[in-house]
Amino acid sequence: MKCHRIDELMELLQPAWEADSDLNLLQLLDKLGKEAGFDGDLKDLSDEVLIYHLKMRNSDKNEAIPGLKKDYEDDFKTALLKARGIIKE
Repeated sequence: MKCHRIDELMELLQPAWEADSDLNLLQLLDKLGKEAGFDGDLKDLSDEVLIYHLKMRNSDKNEAIPGLKKDYEDDFKTALLKARGIIKE
């Protein structure tokens, strides 16, 4: 599991770092953390925050989070009926 997260993070970091190639790695991580709203110490910045921020960084602010998109319903009534088992998928 950890290898998958490392690979995913490295794949997402590469284009971001190439776009800000004047920054060293710690400066880039600090910048990404601040963009994501993280205000703690850099050592406490989790890979999950970085991964989700890098995935959502250039997307519309109203777009669903990728991990939640599969369960997303535009219509509340439909979502409620599916949750109660009245509508089968």
